[in-house]
Amino acid sequence: MDYHIKDIALAEEGQLRIEWAEKTMPVLRLIRKRFEKEKPLSGLKIGACLHVTTETANLVRTLKAGGAEIALCASNPLSTQDDVAAALVKYDEIPVFAIKGEDRDTYYQHIEAVLSFSPIVTMDDGADLISTIHNKHREMLNKIIGGTEETTTGVIRLRSMAKEGVLGYPVIAVNDAMTKHLFDNRYGTGQSTIDGILRATNRLLAGSVFVVCGYGWCGRGVAMRARGMGAKVIITEVDPLRALEAVMDGYQVMPMIEAAKIGDIFVTVTGDINVIRREHFLLMKDGAILANAGHFDVEIEKEALNEMAKNVRKIREFVEEYVLEDNRRLYLLGEGRLVNLVAAEGHPSSVMDMSFANQALTAEYLKKEGDKLEKKVYSVPEYIDKEVARLKLKSMGITIDKLTAEQEKYLSSWEMGT
Repeated sequence: MDYHIKDIALAEEGQLRIEWAEKTMPVLRLIRKRFEKEKPLSGLKIGACLHVTTETANLVRTLKAGGAEIALCASNPLSTQDDVAAALVKYDEIPVFAIKGEDRDTYYQHIEAVLSFSPIVTMDDGADLISTIHNKHREMLNKIIGGTEETTTGVIRLRSMAKEGVLGYPVIAVNDAMTKHLFDNRYGTGQSTIDGILRATNRLLAGSVFVVCGYGWCGRGVAMRARGMGAKVIITEVDPLRALEAVMDGYQVMPMIEAAKIGDIFVTVTGDINVIRREHFLLMKDGAILANAGHFDVEIEKEALNEMAKNVRKIREFVEEYVLEDNRRLYLLGEGRLVNLVAAEGHPSSVMDMSFANQALTAEYLKKEGDKLEKKVYSVPEYIDKEVARLKLKSMGITIDKLTAEQEKYLSSWEMGT
């Protein structure tokens, strides 16, 4: 079996951490139990470009239990947990191509290694796998029955491809499932981003001015957790509806050019490029901390920061100090990459349980229905979304009401009125 990881000797440590994550992933456990009996993914070759974490390991094991063959590479050069990669290779015989800290060339070599596996289903987190196929391996398009996409940034890229008529096969936006973005993006990103910042800096949030750039589901989660720890939270936005919502939620809203002057900690969660840039760096206080929780390392303009700095040094693990000409110091966390996965462990397993349950059930759906789908971006079927929610509630020991026949009739009719 071909693979490329840091050190196979890390496997035992990784195995223990995977088991620890599994304890709070009951929905995925239930799906795996059914998959083991029914083998609904038999004959399916899956190429996955995902964050190689303990939670992903449990997804991959579930897919394999369902009969799939799978090869895995990282969706971010700094998000890989090397012990997890080793455990998947040693104990599950899954080809993994991922090393934490790999350079750009190695990153794309690993994507090519997964594509050499000739998958007929792709699983992306950021759409790098699918974009590589479209740019370099168009001969594969007719053999692929479908794909899934895990994150907002990737869905944006794929919808752009579909709009331009260049998307070569159907893709299901797992990110847009209610049981994904309402919980993973808000509670997962919210907690894990704060976790990453605290691990990297050990700074007190209480009393600090904490600037969140973007008020989508991820931004809401980060802002909520920062406020909960006593920070004074400022939101910057370009969407008037989201800005208005932030105001109604009790946050101060202003343009970045104003927030730059007063912020102590800045976090970007927009999915767009150069959200914090040169003109903002020029206004920031000495000691300002810059972090990104968007998928790609483009939200903070690192090129400008490097040009402006007269000295750069690594002052702590995952913390680089940029000394500007006027001796102000700005601190960039995790090279501007996903701080929650670079400096911490990513989302808690209990919230990834729902996200990856969607992935597993969507793979099953593609096996059954993929040849009937058009070359566009689809939402997760509603019945899958609701089944994940039902299983999650069941695992928590929570029951809910059901509509009576009278109520169902009322909701489906128009005659009754007032």
